[in-house]
Amino acid sequence: MYTAVELGLIYAIMALGVYLTFRILDFPDLTVDGSFTTGASVAAIMIVSGAPPLLSTIAAFVAGLLAGVITGLLHTKGKINGLLAGILTMIGLYSVNLRIMGGSANIPLLREDTLMTPLRENEWLGTWVSIAIFALIAIAVKLFLDWFLHTDMGLAMQATGDNQEMIRSFGVSTDRTKIVGLAISNGFVALCGALIAQYQGFSDISMGIGLILVGLASVIVGQAVFGSRVIFVSTLAVILGAVAYRVFITLALQIEWFDPSDVKLISAVLVILALILPQWKFFKRLPTFSTLKKTKTSAKARGSYVGS
Repeated sequence: MYTAVELGLIYAIMALGVYLTFRILDFPDLTVDGSFTTGASVAAIMIVSGAPPLLSTIAAFVAGLLAGVITGLLHTKGKINGLLAGILTMIGLYSVNLRIMGGSANIPLLREDTLMTPLRENEWLGTWVSIAIFALIAIAVKLFLDWFLHTDMGLAMQATGDNQEMIRSFGVSTDRTKIVGLAISNGFVALCGALIAQYQGFSDISMGIGLILVGLASVIVGQAVFGSRVIFVSTLAVILGAVAYRVFITLALQIEWFDPSDVKLISAVLVILALILPQWKFFKRLPTFSTLKKTKTSAKARGSYVGS
């Protein structure tokens, strides 16, 4: 179970990237499946070539930024449908990733020094120590995203997702906000890919296939349970959703008639349930964590007013 929480916290970085495009920009970006592998392959090939793990991870983040920029340019300057632009970039990245990996479909890292090496040498993996470290990394990314979304560019990005025509009337370039949003999103995704490659001890050309489903599951499940009224709570819900998703998958695979090959099916069912159940009358009456908190705050306010 510790491993599931660790993976959930690492994948939360990717989920925050998906949240940026899916919820903020209202952009169905499928570049994720390709940029995740790009981050993993860049980090892996650089580490194998003798580059420092931290530098390799930063380079993976930059590679993800470039992948997002390509999708953004195809959509905004090439006037290609957003969904199709993401698919085209994802398909192109498959060949690019093979080139990066030197034509090999798999690069092992078990004998290389990575960011995970100190955790393995001290036997911290699978303990509360590693969970705390990964939680700090996920929270750091979350706080950066919270800060960014309250800057002028971040507010313009939110407005672009809400109403493009309105924000254009104020002289804001929606093309620029989309490109920046897609770049940051895929940068986070590639960063996650680099960390996962170092955590698992290898980079594989197929490791990003279907990853968009994992990101959507984390966002949808997290916000269905914890709410999404404000940015701070919404991004925190994404992190908790990523952890909950991994724990749910781990528990489901412990059932006898489920095989490891059923992970994608379980993920799809989980997303379907998260989308459908909140529409039922029974679940509409159930308060989320954010509404409970809001109700509690209102009750305190009323109590203070009565006491005065």
